[in-house]
Formats: sequence, structure tokens, C-alpha cells
Amino acid sequence: MNAGRIVFEFVVTFAIAFVASAIVSAAWAAVAHGSPAVDWETAARFGLIFGIVSPWVISRGAKR
Repeated sequence: MNAGRIVFEFVVTFAIAFVASAIVSAAWAAVAHGSPAVDWETAARFGLIFGIVSPWVISRGAKR
């Protein structure tokens, strides 16, 4: 897997994880507190974690 493909996988995975966790945190805040506030720190954290781990796991599987 070349570097360009890894960067592309990171960006796509980061965007999906970021948006999904932002939606979930807003929905949870709306249900629990009555105000749909997004927790941007958690959304960014999940995006970074999944954005780094997912392409790494995919590239490790491709080598076998």
C-alpha cells in the first residue's frame, strides 16, 4: 500500500468517524439534556483514533 493510498484511507475514515460521532453525541445530548450540543473534542478524538488505526490494520492485512 503506497503512502497516497494510506493518506486517502485516513482522510475518508476520519471524516466518517468524525461525522458519525458528532451526530451520535448531538443525539445523546438532545435526549439526555434536551439541548443538541455536539461534543467536538470527542468527535475529533474518535476520528483520529479510527483514522489512524483503520488504514494501519488494512495495510497490515494486505501484506499477508
